[in-house]
Amino acid sequence: MKTFENILVTKNFQNHPHIALVQLNRPKVLNALSTDLMKDVIEAFFLLEDDKDIRVIILTGNDRAFAAGADIGQMAEATPIDQINDNRFRTWKQLSLITKPIIAAVNGFALGGGCELAMSCDFIIAGDSAKFGQPEIKIGTIPGAGGTQRLTRAIGKSKAMLAVLTGEMMDAYEAERSGLVARVVPAETLLQETFEIAKIISNRAPVAVKLAKEAVNIAFETALKDGMEYERRNFYLTFSSKDQKEGMKAFMEKREPKYEGN
Repeated sequence: MKTFENILVTKNFQNHPHIALVQLNRPKVLNALSTDLMKDVIEAFFLLEDDKDIRVIILTGNDRAFAAGADIGQMAEATPIDQINDNRFRTWKQLSLITKPIIAAVNGFALGGGCELAMSCDFIIAGDSAKFGQPEIKIGTIPGAGGTQRLTRAIGKSKAMLAVLTGEMMDAYEAERSGLVARVVPAETLLQETFEIAKIISNRAPVAVKLAKEAVNIAFETALKDGMEYERRNFYLTFSSKDQKEGMKAFMEKREPKYEGN
């Protein structure tokens, strides 16, 4: 794996051959999401996507912040044309092309673009010190990388409207109650707890995991009838994989399956 300027990448995280850790690494600015940082994240994700050994990716920051928003210094004097010509939103769109599960492990602040980045992952595990929010309204603008859309889908219109219009933060436990966060764990054990979840997923059949991720994501973009059809096609497709045969055979033989990802 190549070395990046703005992130740290660890394959074989905790000596597990199927798990990789991507850590945002701009601590002096609380991991503010510059264009270059996002390019690094996407490039690393695609390298891990192409790595046949990696089955699960964990994305994290540090104890103070997952990411405390966009790099305002980059944006303060921008014009609409500058924003159109800046390719960072094109970079963000590429997150949806990653088929492997991405878990956001969040300690500290996940604000603005940081909250949007966490929501772009497949689910969020939060340390009990985590703070989430879309504070763009406080500096005269609105979320631009999915904050009004993903947050509304995650926690509902009323709570999302309150969060976006006030710019106020919610703590980890409110985020969990609202459905934004899958689980809250002690801040000091966040990475270990997230690793244990990643390990469970990495032990599942990789093809089935990819197809299940696709099916859950399509639920946000289609009517129920169309989503059910999509799910059924993916269900049928699993029966073309060797791992499906291995999984059911292992179940009948009362042993652990050995999945190879095909």
